[in-house]
Amino acid sequence: MQQRVLTIALIIGLGFSIALLASAMSAWRLPDNQQGYAPQQPIAYSHRLHAGELQINCVFCHSAAESSRYAGIPSSDVCMKCHRLVTAPYNVMQQELQLADKEKRPPKTIVSAELKKLYDSLALDDKLQPIPGRTPQSIAWVRVHNLPDYACFSHQAHVAAGVTCQYCHGPVESMERMQQFSTLAMGWCVNCHRDATRNGVNGRQVHAATDCSVCHH
Repeated sequence: MQQRVLTIALIIGLGFSIALLASAMSAWRLPDNQQGYAPQQPIAYSHRLHAGELQINCVFCHSAAESSRYAGIPSSDVCMKCHRLVTAPYNVMQQELQLADKEKRPPKTIVSAELKKLYDSLALDDKLQPIPGRTPQSIAWVRVHNLPDYACFSHQAHVAAGVTCQYCHGPVESMERMQQFSTLAMGWCVNCHRDATRNGVNGRQVHAATDCSVCHH
């Protein structure tokens, strides 16, 4: 009887251990698979607002995508094309304009906490003028999509072929914080090339090679 109870206990324990192992294995990933990776950025930039609500074209900020391997991280100068005038959310600025008009005074410059980080990095004062003796610093954006060094990917080639940004990067226009949408694994890329050659890209016939030298030179 005692031996039977011991056997049952061992079976239950083994089953529990297997279940734990299976659960852990389901979360295992290859080192280069960062699907779902969404690091916190130094400034809470919203793709949902800029690419979604405001419908700003991706290449307005990532201008190198059409002519280079890399799409590029926008410089602060690109941000300032808009944010020299837009210093806070639209509704906040509108409220201040209406209040200033009601009180018959010049409107105050309202600066949001996140945009203040941009201005501070550029060494600008409250009137967005350069602060004497201060040196502008680059914003340390955290890279989201990290391909292995042995993989060569060209944004230029894909944009020229008609591949949309969303095909690889997902619905960025709905992302408050940018995240890696696809696995970007070799098999995922190879299957995409096969499908593109077979079915075309947005109605265009293409030949997307699948030999090793295309991505591994």
